[in-house]
Amino acid sequence: MEICKAREKPPYVCNGCKNRPTCTMEKALYNASLAQKEYEEIQIESRSGICADQQEIRRIDELISPLINKGQSIHHIFVNHKSEIMQSEKTIYNYVDMSLFSARNIDLPRKVRFRPRKSRHESLKVDRMCRLGRSYDDYIAFIAANPDRYIVEMDTVHGIKGGKVLLTLEFVTVKFMIIILLESCTAKEVEDAINRLYDDLGSELFANLFQLILTDNGSEFTNPDAIEIDCDGVIRSQIFYCDPYMSQQKGALENNHEMIRRISPKGKPLDHLTQADVTQMMNHINSYARSILNDRTPYKMFECMFGIEALNRLGAELIPPDEVTLRPSLLSK
Repeated sequence: MEICKAREKPPYVCNGCKNRPTCTMEKALYNASLAQKEYEEIQIESRSGICADQQEIRRIDELISPLINKGQSIHHIFVNHKSEIMQSEKTIYNYVDMSLFSARNIDLPRKVRFRPRKSRHESLKVDRMCRLGRSYDDYIAFIAANPDRYIVEMDTVHGIKGGKVLLTLEFVTVKFMIIILLESCTAKEVEDAINRLYDDLGSELFANLFQLILTDNGSEFTNPDAIEIDCDGVIRSQIFYCDPYMSQQKGALENNHEMIRRISPKGKPLDHLTQADVTQMMNHINSYARSILNDRTPYKMFECMFGIEALNRLGAELIPPDEVTLRPSLLSK
C-alpha cells in the first residue's frame, strides 16, 4: 500500500492531517495510552533479564558447577576464580537461583536453610532480544515461503505457583500432543527437556518432527538458541513467537490444554506427579477421537504421518476407546 510522503517528516503521524477522512493511503495514528503502555513495557524489558548470552552461561557453568558438586561454596569458588568468572558473586547466586546452571540451590548446603526473600519479579528473560527475526510476522512470512513445514506449538501448563509445570508440544496438523514434566518453569528446564527429547528421538527424527516451533513470550522460552541448536552447533529446529497477549495465535494447543484441565484442574498442584503419570495422561488424550480428524485419534494420525517407531521413542501408546479417561481419577493414587 502507498505511504504518504508527509509521514516522512514530523510529526510522522496522520492525526492532524486535514486530508485524513478521504485519504486512501496507509495511515499511522498516534494513541497516547498505547504509546505509554509500549514505553512502559520497553522500560520493564530493558531492566530485566541477564547480562550474558548462552555461550557465556555455558562457560561459567562448566567452571563452577563441578566445584559446587564437590561441596565448595560460591564464595570460595569466586575467591579463587574471580578473574575467570568475570561476574559478581551476587550475580552468580542469582544465576543459580534462576536454574541457569547444572548446579541448583539444593547443591548449596547453607542456602537451602534460608527462606527466599519475596520479590516483585516473577520471571526473568534470558535473552531480551530473542524475538528479533522470530516475531509472529516473521512466522507468517516463513510459512508462506515454506508451506510444507510441520508446525509444532509449544507452551507450559501450571499447577500452583512455584511448583512443577507441564511442557506441551502439539503437532498442529494431527493434534498429537507431547507432555513433559518440568521441575520448575525456567529456560534451563525447557532446554534440558528439549535435549532429552532430542536424545530419545535422535538427531534425524527430531529435525524432521520439529521443523518449526511456535510459542509465546514466557520467560521459559527466551533462550531460543538452546532450543534451535544442539550441543555440536547444528541447527535442529526453528522457533518463532506469538505477539504479546495473543495466545489465540497458537489456538490449537490452547484447545488441547482443555483436555489436560479435565484431568488436572487449574490450581491443582502437579508436584506429586511423575513423568510416568504425565505420559499416561498424554496417551489418554492422544487416544481420544476428534471430529476435526474425521473421528480418528491423534495417535493414529501421527502414526500415519511419522510411523510407529517415532511413537515408540516418545513412549506413546494407544489406549482402547472404552478405557480412555479424561477425569482426575486417571491420576489418583
